[in-house]
Amino acid sequence: MSTAPSRLGRWLAVVLLAAAFAPAAVAAEPLPGGAVQGSLSGRSLAWPSWETVRRVVLLEDYNVRVVVFGATLLGLAAGMVGSFTLLRKRALMGDALSHAALPGIAAAFLAAAAWGGEGKSLAVLLAGATVSGLLGVGAILLLVRTTRLKEDAALCIVLSVFFGAGVALLSVAQQTGGGNAAGLESFIYGKTASMGRTDVQFIVGAGALCALACLALFKEFKLLCFDDGFAGARGYPTAALDMALMAAVVVVTIVGLQAVGLILMVALLITPPAAARFWTNRLGPMFVASAAIGAASGGLGAIVSALFSRLPSGPMIVLAGTAIFLFSLLFGASRGALVRVRKRRALNRSVDRQRLLFALHSAGAGGAGEDQLERDLDWTSGRLGRALGRAVAAGFAERTDGRVRLTKPGETEAARVLRQRRLWELYLETQADAAPGRVDRAADAIGDVLEPEVVAELESLLDGSVAHAPDAAPDLTHLNREPGAAR
Repeated sequence: MSTAPSRLGRWLAVVLLAAAFAPAAVAAEPLPGGAVQGSLSGRSLAWPSWETVRRVVLLEDYNVRVVVFGATLLGLAAGMVGSFTLLRKRALMGDALSHAALPGIAAAFLAAAAWGGEGKSLAVLLAGATVSGLLGVGAILLLVRTTRLKEDAALCIVLSVFFGAGVALLSVAQQTGGGNAAGLESFIYGKTASMGRTDVQFIVGAGALCALACLALFKEFKLLCFDDGFAGARGYPTAALDMALMAAVVVVTIVGLQAVGLILMVALLITPPAAARFWTNRLGPMFVASAAIGAASGGLGAIVSALFSRLPSGPMIVLAGTAIFLFSLLFGASRGALVRVRKRRALNRSVDRQRLLFALHSAGAGGAGEDQLERDLDWTSGRLGRALGRAVAAGFAERTDGRVRLTKPGETEAARVLRQRRLWELYLETQADAAPGRVDRAADAIGDVLEPEVVAELESLLDGSVAHAPDAAPDLTHLNREPGAAR
């Protein structure tokens, strides 16, 4: 019964909106003929000539050299700082800081113009952005420490409030500053092409400062990112280290405003370390790879923008980093999609091999028929055929008279795997208080997971239990169940 009034309300809202926009549409002047076509003319990308490609790639033009060098250094610094930011789970901090810098830019311009100075001086604008960014960091930390708000809520509050204030102040600056305020909006979207020698020198100084800070405090930042509670217990000033890391984020963010803009700056901070994470599991190589990916993103994006003059540098830098990220996502040596598929496939084959060896070991010297193996293992004929084919090719099993038997190497391998599985059971019983039937891990992985001393202790315990009960028959019933099945 309540459906009809709700539908009526929706239709009434549509009618009111149409009535509101209809007068504006009727009063609007019609477009002159060919206006739409003219507005789209010249928008297509012109492919560069081979001479242009050669000059850009070889960096023969001074302006191209400056832009590419500056964007590369910016990506290098952002990749280094972004590694700790990502591991610290502060991925959105750069986004909040870049948005928080906008009111500082507008306020610095208004203050300099009011005092008769050069309002559009880069040093003045970046100084205002730095102060505003630091205030944003302080506001976020204050909200997290003094209220019950989570960090994501504090980030959203600071981002929206500071960005709203920045847009309002920017509008005031454009209305009161006249033509002198033109170009301030480039800090929102970035304008790498306007980068000069002074800007590159500033980026070099700021990037070197951030690099030295990251290298000097590498151990402290590492401990802060992985276990800040332990760091505090050991006497490390976690609050000061956190502020130092956020200060590095502020410096990189402020420096990158002119290149990629405050909207896309977070991508330059997060994309390189996220891509590097697919190649390694260690912080040191990840730190180096992230810096290299950031530098490559900045350089490639600037080169593509130089080749296609209608493509802005900021988005091209971000898209270059995204392309590297997608490549890492697929082909990363540590966590890439293809590597994970290969590891999963190898693990499944290893588990199938172990279960087949257990089943043939339980069948005894006479072996077992394939129909019996299908029932015992609860496998399809295709899965059993593939597992048997691999076992026969490895020399672990043989087919004779319609039955499958273990070979001498197969018996040795079955005994080894069974011992490894018993070690897993013993470890889970003594260390993790788990039942033997809960063992789902591949038996071969015990040496890769546990320390050698622990494995040696487990082997001594296992040898002692076997010595006390030499005639005890092993219980293999749970070993032939599917991993994760009910027990």
